[in-house]
Amino acid sequence: MNNKTAVGFVLLVLLGLVAPYTGAYPIFLMKALCFALFACAFNLLLGFTGLLSFGHAAFFGTAGYAAAYSIKAWGFAPELGILFAVTTAALLGWAIGSLAIRRQGIYFAMITLAMAQMIYFICLQAKFTGAEDGLQGVPRGKLFGYFNLEDDIAMYYMVFANFMIGFLLIYRTVHSPFGQVLKAIRENEARALSLGYDVDKHKLLAFVISAALAGMAGATKTIVLGFETLTDVNWPQSGEVVLMTLIGGIGTMFGPVVGGFFIVTLENELADKVGSWVQVIMGAIFVICVLAFRRGIVGELTALFGRKKDVAV
Repeated sequence: MNNKTAVGFVLLVLLGLVAPYTGAYPIFLMKALCFALFACAFNLLLGFTGLLSFGHAAFFGTAGYAAAYSIKAWGFAPELGILFAVTTAALLGWAIGSLAIRRQGIYFAMITLAMAQMIYFICLQAKFTGAEDGLQGVPRGKLFGYFNLEDDIAMYYMVFANFMIGFLLIYRTVHSPFGQVLKAIRENEARALSLGYDVDKHKLLAFVISAALAGMAGATKTIVLGFETLTDVNWPQSGEVVLMTLIGGIGTMFGPVVGGFFIVTLENELADKVGSWVQVIMGAIFVICVLAFRRGIVGELTALFGRKKDVAV
């Protein structure tokens, strides 16, 4: 871990610990952390492996349903509900990934989108999902039978702990020998194959890890809000996580976190003021980001400070 990453990590932890006492609405903070983890999981696949998935909402939403149903119908504790949801998302990721990794580029993206829409229609028709009504009244319960998650502060720190676990897992994955192979695949898949690496195996494992972490984000969000609906499993959610990652900075560690908070804040502040026009505004931001600063907020700041350092030297 270099100095810049260490400083960023310390700031992230400090901000996370004091955030509930800054006057910010706890539910907003928890929702933003869930989407930040979702974006980080997606970035592991796109930013560090070079695989563009248009179907990540399938893992986010399916895990939300799995957590909601297991907690409400089966009486699972929140930690068991999240574990069950993450396992469900990982298995679904393995099933979809096994098909998708056989293709590259736009064909890979279209397969993930098609499979995700199949999951959406299953959730729409299945009785256990509540169809268009979704699953309502999901209790938060007690973490490990002791911490009452009905208290927003206790719930926040559980969400923050989940986020940090996911973030550190991604960091360790990226900075491991396995992560270096993923970067090699991103840069030149044919060369990685010629060096003897099992490219399909590495891509599939990255896909499963990304799906599992996206599932953890979706399950946590469901427990925070107390319900799960079709919105989380529909294709616009996949587009939204692409936007979060792009705005924050593809291929950076902290970019998706910034992008997640940026989009959730934008939606939270503008939803009551402009209504459905918030989607138009986000579309405009997407276009501006692609045309003006393709490296995203964190990517552009990193490049800017890097140039200033070079000039100073």
